Amino acid sequence: MKRNGAQLAVYALEQIGVKNTFGIPGVHNTELYDALNSSQQIKPILVTHEGCAAFAADAVSRTSNSIGVCAIVPAAGTALAMSGMGEAFLDGIPMLVISGGTRRDTGRYYQLHQIDQQKMTSAVTKGYFRPEKHEDVIPAIYKAYDLAVSGEPGPVFVELPVEVQMFQGEAELIPYTPSYSKPAVDWEKVKKAADLLISARCPGIYVGWGAVDAIAYTTRLAEILVAPVSTTLQGKSAFPANHPLYTCVGFGPSAKPSARKAFAKCDVLLAVGCRFAELATGSYGMDIPENLIHVDINPDVFDKNYKTKVAIHGDATDVLKALVEELTLRGFSAPRDVKALGAQIKEDNDAYFSEWITGKKDNIVSPGYFFKSLREQLSDDAIMAVDDGNHTFLAAELFPVYQPRGFISPTDFNCMGYCVPAAIGAKLRNPDKQVVGIVGDGAFLMTGLELLTASTYGIAPVIFVFHDGELGQISQFQAVPLNRKTCTVLGDFKVQGVAEATGAHFITMNNDHEIESGIAEALKVSKEGKPVLVDVKIDYSKKTMLTKGVVKVSLSRFPLGEKVRFIARAIKRHVMG
Repeated sequence: MKRNGAQLAVYALEQIGVKNTFGIPGVHNTELYDALNSSQQIKPILVTHEGCAAFAADAVSRTSNSIGVCAIVPAAGTALAMSGMGEAFLDGIPMLVISGGTRRDTGRYYQLHQIDQQKMTSAVTKGYFRPEKHEDVIPAIYKAYDLAVSGEPGPVFVELPVEVQMFQGEAELIPYTPSYSKPAVDWEKVKKAADLLISARCPGIYVGWGAVDAIAYTTRLAEILVAPVSTTLQGKSAFPANHPLYTCVGFGPSAKPSARKAFAKCDVLLAVGCRFAELATGSYGMDIPENLIHVDINPDVFDKNYKTKVAIHGDATDVLKALVEELTLRGFSAPRDVKALGAQIKEDNDAYFSEWITGKKDNIVSPGYFFKSLREQLSDDAIMAVDDGNHTFLAAELFPVYQPRGFISPTDFNCMGYCVPAAIGAKLRNPDKQVVGIVGDGAFLMTGLELLTASTYGIAPVIFVFHDGELGQISQFQAVPLNRKTCTVLGDFKVQGVAEATGAHFITMNNDHEIESGIAEALKVSKEGKPVLVDVKIDYSKKTMLTKGVVKVSLSRFPLGEKVRFIARAIKRHVMG
């Protein structure tokens, strides 16, 4: 039976379990959208911007067992989607990007949208496929999917030329069979790692997103070793915050006191599913011990920033399971007192949090009281999406996450505008879970109109806009050394107007006394199926540890002459006003 290429592509997407696509139809993918409309399994979602399509697809991959898929027009649509593709690429998130392609059977040049998309996307994708004929369409999508989810995951680009989409051809409907496999566990290296961990006086565990599905074994290993645990920002949900051995995000100068104290004498560090990137390490401020055991699915990350003693290439779950088995087989029991360590961590975390709740204010919303009430009113399995900004690090320090994949954040690509579309994508695939987004007003201005998509499709996340009228994080970085704010003060805008324009329910939160009722109302309306937008008059006056720590670490690495110049300039500007 003859089928057009669009029908073949949709069949392949159904076979790999796709439930939704995100994008905008155009001249070069009209047939694809027509085929999607006939699918009983896949529901295409029209977005307002292709960048939002990619962010929403990213969130689907992060929070569900279905891969996120974009269906976009070539060239212009691809360019707009590249922000989300870049985020997925650097954060290790699987994604399929299905683009139309210009016709190749006419002999014409300078067609609408005609550009080399392989070159265009090569820096932010794991691979590119362009089926030449109908029989290539299904295998190309299967290969793209396998590449996207294997090894270190990432986005893969598939270009469907418009004549293949439109015209019919012969092609067999081949069922999907995975053609990838995980690396075998290197037991010799596992034994070497076990030797180091057994000999350690103060072992520590540091996990990233790559270990997000290995919580059972990370938890067991921490208990066997009586080791404190820290996570990267992206991996904040890779270890339960209510476990007594969990400290916080990071453990260097940019981390909370609980981690700095617990890791102060760490002599063997087990790092799993992380890359020791700039944001995760607080601008490389961590003191990493000589005895570093590094586990990752991508062997290219080893020894990039810190030299390893034992590097184990493998899947986090498989390797951690092997370590647990090896330590159990040896009958290892740590001499350290788990209750004492847990009590110290709790005391330090409680003391730090108490600094943020020193008395309710009548004219502004305090982050401590906000996150305290939010955590109390949310279910343990709630999902939080954040954006890039000051609010990100407040959430990292003040909001405990209890279950894997319960916290999603733009990280190494660090793209503003992520939160709103990501919260929509997460809620779409997790309709029975509470999904909240925390976004700064600057980032909200980039993609806030995507709430129209939420209203149109009955998707109901709660979006809290931390509204201070500035690009808060950069404004704080400017304040001390420069004593001036250059291009970080936003124009005045009315959040309520965005809610009215997009059909979202609006709530305003002006002070600490309105926090509890405002959150309760937002969650109630969301449960009824309507997206909610909350305008939070946030107090950013107290700096996070990350803000303070990064400034200190960065300044310490300046050449002496430049350090003196920067300090002198700051003093002069503050004295002179």
